[in-house]
Amino acid sequence: MEQAAIHKLAGAYCNDLSNYSRFITREVMIGDIGIGGNNPIRIQSMTTTDTMDTLGTVEQTIRMVESGCEIVRITAPSVKEAGNLAQIKKELRARGYTVPLVADIHFTPNAAESAARIVEKVRVNPGNYADKKKFENIDYTTAAYQAELDRIYQKFTPLVKICKEYGTAMRIGTNHGSLSDRIMSHYGDTPRGMVESAMEFIRMCEAQQFYNLVISMKASNTQVMVQAYRLLVESMVKEGMNYPLHLGVTEAGDGEDGRIKSAVGIGTLLEDGLGDTIRVSLTEDPEFEAPVARDLAARYVNRERRPSAYAAYLNTSPVSYSPYAYQRRVTQPVAGIGGHQHPVVMLDISKQNLKDPFVLNGCGYQYSAVLDKYNLSDQACDLVYLGASLPSFSFPGGLKQIYDYETWVALADQMNCHPLFTVETYMTAAPRDTQLNLLSVDASAMLPGQLPEIDHTTVVVLETTEGSMYDQRGFFELLNRSGSHVPVIIKRVYPETDSSSLMLDAATDLGALLTDGFGDGIWIEAPAAELAPVNSTSFGILQATRTRISKTEYISCPSCGRTLFDLQETTQMIRAKTDHLKGIKIGIMGCIVNGPGEMADADYGYVGTGPDKITLYRGREVVKKNVRSAFALDELIELIREDGNWVERAV
Repeated sequence: MEQAAIHKLAGAYCNDLSNYSRFITREVMIGDIGIGGNNPIRIQSMTTTDTMDTLGTVEQTIRMVESGCEIVRITAPSVKEAGNLAQIKKELRARGYTVPLVADIHFTPNAAESAARIVEKVRVNPGNYADKKKFENIDYTTAAYQAELDRIYQKFTPLVKICKEYGTAMRIGTNHGSLSDRIMSHYGDTPRGMVESAMEFIRMCEAQQFYNLVISMKASNTQVMVQAYRLLVESMVKEGMNYPLHLGVTEAGDGEDGRIKSAVGIGTLLEDGLGDTIRVSLTEDPEFEAPVARDLAARYVNRERRPSAYAAYLNTSPVSYSPYAYQRRVTQPVAGIGGHQHPVVMLDISKQNLKDPFVLNGCGYQYSAVLDKYNLSDQACDLVYLGASLPSFSFPGGLKQIYDYETWVALADQMNCHPLFTVETYMTAAPRDTQLNLLSVDASAMLPGQLPEIDHTTVVVLETTEGSMYDQRGFFELLNRSGSHVPVIIKRVYPETDSSSLMLDAATDLGALLTDGFGDGIWIEAPAAELAPVNSTSFGILQATRTRISKTEYISCPSCGRTLFDLQETTQMIRAKTDHLKGIKIGIMGCIVNGPGEMADADYGYVGTGPDKITLYRGREVVKKNVRSAFALDELIELIREDGNWVERAV
């Protein structure tokens, strides 16, 4: 088959672990839009209107295109909706819009076959296209498993033939939340199961000489999502395949949470050089998705490669960590940093007004002047950097103050105050603190072997002057190889980045390291941003990487034409009543397509199953069926209360 040259990948799943290098795939045409090859990273989104509402869908599609969307997906749950795609397409073309359309198919092969004759691309989900999901654990023999594949092949073949005849592309889109019983029984609820689910369908297409494919591995869990895509690329390359990748974190949520979570998952893979088209799935109107996706992709336009001192270590032999299974780097705890402690958050307040205790409000410490005391939020940072500045008020007892060594050594009272050293001062300075010393290291200028001997009270603050995640990754790799267990706080500086861009940039740079188990803390320095959003972004990144949970997590789908209630309104309603339940995961799904599956990754689920009908889940277990919408939230709260997980909101 014709394809771009496939070569051995240095990282098994990417070209270069020490530098940005895009994985070049075959080119697949979606109408007039090329995906993969040397095309730019394409931006797409999905309508939320009823597909039978032709004008509403057309108007929304136009808004999406004008916001930067290059490919538009529309749900087609039945033959009726699939047929109406022709009217939608006709109206768009009459208005001068040639945007390629994608039909989103799940349970209905006949709808897919109808849509494939109309639109430029169809998306099928292997987990529920001619397969089944009843949460049954089936012990397959080899023959029985092959018989199931043969049955699926027979049902899938007509669609492949139609796509070949009409020049229609296909996305084979695996979702973590909708793996079939067959895959779950054989591989479990794992990234490997996701990959094999897609590979089976790819092989069926190739058996019929159909190669016009794009592949995706979506999950709401960023660790699972990243691992699945990496495994997919490794698996494809082993079989001589290089299909374009569509990236997305499904059910990411809304607002800051949805943006950070999407940037962690999508950004980590883009840093790996993977990804040819992306969709940011927000529980918001779809025209708000494309600008976020565009900002993520913009970092990789004309990205320059530069020599890395770590290339020989990262690309010539197997690395010391697994990119396919999360395991946090083993470190020796120092003053509550490292070991089994959750990653810490450090903030720079050296440029703030240190005469006013209210400055700590932005750090999660709410000061009451009447009571002269601090109230800690669940997102209270752990350390603050003051540099050479001295505050004129007392700090809360649990907040560590970090000073430049020269300032620290002159302090009359060093209680809860600790020094930050340069490499030079660390080598010559005496005394050091008996509990905690921070050592600032530039990963792009100094290899671990060039460091002075580090004692048991020291934590490394690792930054890069060149702004490269790859140097920090290389530094961690060499620490692992040397057997060092020193804790490391990852620092990134964004001199001119505002709060909105900071969410995406920092989530990409820091998320890519945390996802691989690196880092015992993070320090984001952003002089152009307010302190509070820097703090919330820091905690948001840790939450999105599942390394520190500081708030309720909402696994909320972005809505589409299948949605059975107002998803944005419902999400906000549930959030308003439950956002104080730290550590609880609540899935909010508009329909049953991914609802039952994604409940496996949530503690509780709220799923639309019909007009004014909600089904409540505990994990995968259906607890209450067909609850009227007016009573469903109260029933959800009662369920959480019954399990002993409800706490009253603090006044």
